[in-house]
Parts: sequence; structure tokens; C-alpha cells
Amino acid sequence: MKISWQIRKKRGNFRPGLSYEFTLEPFEKKLAIHAVQVESLIPMLPRPHLSYCLPGEDERAPGWQPSRFHVLQVPHFKDGHTRGFLRLPFRERTEFPEVEASFKNLRREYEIRVCEAYGHSPVNQGGVLDITDDTRSKISAKVTAHRFLSSLGQHHGASVTDFKPY
Repeated sequence: MKISWQIRKKRGNFRPGLSYEFTLEPFEKKLAIHAVQVESLIPMLPRPHLSYCLPGEDERAPGWQPSRFHVLQVPHFKDGHTRGFLRLPFRERTEFPEVEASFKNLRREYEIRVCEAYGHSPVNQGGVLDITDDTRSKISAKVTAHRFLSSLGQHHGASVTDFKPY
């Protein structure tokens, strides 16, 4: 799975935006792996619809601690691709180590499932069953007799249907 992301922030009191994209490799799509989810380390923001955060408000309020975190999910194997966007908390320093750490956690959990699924080998089995030798030997004498009587019946007036091999 390829994970790519970009964090962009405008100058001023604007919150940074995280755009990300997950793309499954063709062989991963063929494994039909359930979409793995992990709780990230990326905090959910109060009023996430706002593109800005003023001093003293929301995540910039003294003592603010996140109580909920975003969930990241690998795309469904039939789609193989997903994009997302999250607002990140405003920070004086523009470092967001939780973003990469969250993507690494998702990748680790997903790769565990990939290895498990890849261990389930494909199967292509078939077979043919024929009459057993035991059955063949039991009926061969009767079939031979039937053929013999059939050949005689055609010449001596006996009916083939008069003979029942069993």
C-alpha cells in the first residue's frame, strides 16, 4: 500500500490541513483483505469546520487536551484507493509527528493482514473416478453372457429383453 500525504497551512491563525491518499498495490487488491482501521494519534478538533483557530479558543485554549482521535482506514480491496482530508490542530511550531506515526501504525496493522492472507495458498484440485476393479469383475461375466445371449437371440428368435443381467 502506498501512503502519501501533504500538510498545508496558510500564514496567520489558520489551522493546517492534512490531505492524504492510500493506494493498494494490484496484488493486495487480489488478496481480498478486509479494510483495516486504526485509531490514529491525530486529535479530533472542536469545531473542525472552522479553517482558523483564534488565540485562547479551542485547541489554543490553556490546558486543552484532545479527548478523541481520528480513525484511519485502508481502502476496500474492490476500490483500492481512497483520499481524505483532516484539519490538524493549530500549533506555534509546525511539526506534526503524530501524522507520520499514525500512518506507520496503519501500515503495520495492514501488512500483518497482508502476510496472513498471502499465506493462504491458492487451490486448483480435480480428479476422475472410474468404475472399481471389484465392480468390474462382478459384472463382467454377466455383461459377457448378455452379449453372448444377445447375439444368439438375434439368430434363434430369442428376445434380448428376455435376459436380465442382474
